Amino acid sequence: MRGKKSLITLLLLGTILVLLPFGLSRFYTYLTALIVTMGLLSTSLNFALGFGGIYQLHHAVFYGAGAYTAAVMIAKLGYNPWLAFIAGPLVAAGLSLIIGIICVRLSKLYFGMLQISLGSLVWAIVYRWYSFTGGDDGIHGISVPSMIGSSKGAYYFTMIVAGLAMFLMYRILNSPFGSTLQGIRDNVIRSQAIGVNVRRHQLTAIVMAGFFAGVAGVLFVVVDNSVFPDMMFWTLSLEITIMALLGGWFTFLGPMLGAAMIVLLRTFVSTYTEYWTFALGILLMLVILFLPEGVLGRVFEIWNRRTFGADRR
Repeated sequence: MRGKKSLITLLLLGTILVLLPFGLSRFYTYLTALIVTMGLLSTSLNFALGFGGIYQLHHAVFYGAGAYTAAVMIAKLGYNPWLAFIAGPLVAAGLSLIIGIICVRLSKLYFGMLQISLGSLVWAIVYRWYSFTGGDDGIHGISVPSMIGSSKGAYYFTMIVAGLAMFLMYRILNSPFGSTLQGIRDNVIRSQAIGVNVRRHQLTAIVMAGFFAGVAGVLFVVVDNSVFPDMMFWTLSLEITIMALLGGWFTFLGPMLGAAMIVLLRTFVSTYTEYWTFALGILLMLVILFLPEGVLGRVFEIWNRRTFGADRR
């Protein structure tokens, strides 16, 4: 029931997004593309965290790996941009496989803390390797194909790729693999007792989540034409986790809503004060106290209550 509602909502949202650039300025077109990119990133985190129960506490490192792979291949090595766009998610998936193999034997916070340590090591390499990654300056002015070089071109490319990625994640989560993954999240011991290879399923989920995070990283390169080391810093991982929590981390579209809330809050509140994180803290506190299931989770709860109530009558 909830899955069908999510799919219908996703289709309606997609239709609206297709028409938006015709009524928006260049800045708001860029902002919308950025929201969708961050929403895809937060959804990829929620793939492992909300649906898999895997404490993916440094997910941003895979986002940065995808973005830096594309940026370095284009700006430093001179590869075809389309080839770089394909390589980005693959490298992110490879990195998630390596880190996942090391961490998957641990559970919950121990898994998360080790992942933060390994992710911070990758960030430190990127931050210090000036000759290859640009160090703390990052890489700017990245050339992309002319068809996606304009704001509208980048916008539509982002919508198409993000839409396909969201659809793939939705199908995976509603497949037998997704059901097994959610069963592991709910009860690891029972899943092991019925013969489920828990570590293999969790490692697969980590690699898939890393791949889609790499897709989001490539989309950021297309939208912003730049990369910087903060994309791999642990604070961004915290930020996208908050996005998932705000929107509803047990819903498919909740992280996308949470991303819109955070990006808009940061964009407009920061124009009035540098302490925009104070407003974020208040918002997060209110959500935890009054909407622990997240905004979209609460909406679905009310919808189900009214629907089932009507059926009983």
